[in-house]
Amino acid sequence: MVEKATSKARKTKSRAKPKKKLVIVESPSKAKTIEKYLGRTYKVVASIGHIRDLPKSRMGVDIENDYQPDYISIRGKGDVIKELRKDAKAAKEIYLASDPDREGEAIAWHVSNILKLDENGKNRVTFNEITKDAVKEAFKEPRSIDMDLVDAQQARRVLDRLVGYSISPILWKKVKKGLSAGRVQSVALNLIIKRENEIKAFEPQEYWTIESEFKKGREKFAASFYGVNGKKQDLADNDAVQKILGQLDRKGDFDITKVVKKERKRSAQPPFTTSTMQQDANRKLNFRTRKTMMAAQQLYEGINIGKGGSVGLITYMRTDSTRISSIAKHEASQFIHEKYGAEYAATKPVKGKLPEGAQDAHEAIRPTSVFRTPAEMKQFLSNDQYKLYNLVWSRFVSSQMTPQVVDTMAVTITQKSVDFRANGSKVKFPGFTKIYNSGKEKDNILPDLQEGDTVKLSKTDPSQHFTQPPARYSEANLIKALEENGVGRPSTYAPTLDTIQRRYYVKLESRRFEPTELGEIVNTIIEDQFPDIVNVKFTAKVEDELDEIETGKQNWVKVVDEFYKPFSDEVDKAEKDVEKIEMKDELAGIDCDICGAPMVVKMGRYGKFYACSRFPDCRNTKAIVKDTGIVCPKCHEGTVVERKSKKNRVFYGCSRFPDCDFVSWDKPIGRDCPKDGHFLVEKKVKGGKQIVCPNGDYEEAVQK
Repeated sequence: MVEKATSKARKTKSRAKPKKKLVIVESPSKAKTIEKYLGRTYKVVASIGHIRDLPKSRMGVDIENDYQPDYISIRGKGDVIKELRKDAKAAKEIYLASDPDREGEAIAWHVSNILKLDENGKNRVTFNEITKDAVKEAFKEPRSIDMDLVDAQQARRVLDRLVGYSISPILWKKVKKGLSAGRVQSVALNLIIKRENEIKAFEPQEYWTIESEFKKGREKFAASFYGVNGKKQDLADNDAVQKILGQLDRKGDFDITKVVKKERKRSAQPPFTTSTMQQDANRKLNFRTRKTMMAAQQLYEGINIGKGGSVGLITYMRTDSTRISSIAKHEASQFIHEKYGAEYAATKPVKGKLPEGAQDAHEAIRPTSVFRTPAEMKQFLSNDQYKLYNLVWSRFVSSQMTPQVVDTMAVTITQKSVDFRANGSKVKFPGFTKIYNSGKEKDNILPDLQEGDTVKLSKTDPSQHFTQPPARYSEANLIKALEENGVGRPSTYAPTLDTIQRRYYVKLESRRFEPTELGEIVNTIIEDQFPDIVNVKFTAKVEDELDEIETGKQNWVKVVDEFYKPFSDEVDKAEKDVEKIEMKDELAGIDCDICGAPMVVKMGRYGKFYACSRFPDCRNTKAIVKDTGIVCPKCHEGTVVERKSKKNRVFYGCSRFPDCDFVSWDKPIGRDCPKDGHFLVEKKVKGGKQIVCPNGDYEEAVQK
């Protein structure tokens, strides 16, 4: 009986589950995709981002001891760390497969430290795309953690902490609590304010143009005044215009004195980098930078495409390289040959020029397979994911296509030494614009004009113009400016723009950055006391040094020390020199409806608001609303006021809320629909505004 029990126990023991290999990534969706590729012998879990960081309550950097960071477990990550340790204990082998950049390397290093893994162990796995082949190939050649990458990330984190936790307390004391300053965000804010100052200082200059229409037989074409005797001439005022028009015989013939025909080729743009993807998504899709990166992360980590299961649709989305693998080039060439024909496939695809300081560590952003077309993938994607995937796919495929060929024609029309110019163009071969077109290219076909022909002037239209100030930065333009100046890197653009808006240093008005009063105060202090922080060249030099740490050419402690020593002197000086700035409350012109005291305008996290001047004895506050003066279409007693939602989106409601619950995303115009009597609204449409009936029965153009 004992023998039977023993043999049964042995049998049970032999059936014990074999240990699995553990793979640790950052996100659950990435874990799910990778686990499917690796099979049953692997278990893939997520650290859900970083698990250790510098403490929030103090500096956390030992300045006296080679700037050693004091990392602690992030609050709320206790259960995650506990599970990771439990899974690691039960694992046969452990692999760290976080993203293939500095931050991903740092996450792997922190996980390795918490799990007490061998520092030199070959347990680090990276892949540029999450596809079955790429993942399996990566696991064939695991490597040890690259400490140069980790040190580069540590140096950035320590530098940002030293700057933030040194300047922020000064801002708290001298201006108001809750303010912050950072290396890259201070440069971004400074660029926005410099542009605002240029706009304020701008003095418009008057100039005139003479747009004209000529006829050859029955065919009409447009031309503009160019100059006199073949030399270009500007028209400064109406007198100059009248002088030119006075020289013309309007009924007489005009001679075609010069016709230049050329063939112009326009090459495709290279595939996306992080920066150019963010810029194009902002311009073409109206995506905010954070939204772009969120959608890109989802496309990279894996989308369930039905029978194929989860697969990463694009390559890694944080890159400053335009390089493409030979496999991807070959696949694109095959697709273009099959879909469009050999004449559309480029033999030497366009190569992008690397911006100064670019690391070229990863490929450009591209689809993991061009054969997964946006049309086929649409059913599996959310609206935002589809729009971004379509943009990435189109840009990549077009980069592997032949140039657009355009026939151009420049015509000079002369009478009594006065010259007009007409320019015509016609697309001869669409090339890459077959799939990636900005929509601006339109044919402008001129009549068949030859030198020696004569034409008639049918009308002239002199117009007065004024030079315009430089435009405020949009998200796309600001990212471009930061990249061109070598400030920040692919991973920093989205958080930088997010921070300066959350701190209410800037606000977005009509998709353009406008500095706030608070932003200008903070910028003045930083500009006066810490000139290096807002010095674009200095910040770019620091970024280059961080890149050199990554390649092992610089020691991170030395880089931090060279930055911090002069900076700490500036901090000490600023403590003494900066005067306390009183942000005086502006009278609102209304009284508190609770205690009767005057209301004042206060500056809050989300902008200005009304508050009682007797605060904290009276805590009455009110949102500042813009009254349109239009009678509420629901109660006919209140007026329609402009409000903002929690997500900062403008909507319209009744001033008598909550007694009247009228609300509309579109602005009522104070008129009713002639068809059904419903109130009409002004709706934003592509290219302007339109007056419509919300029921869809009526629409009219807005009178300009």
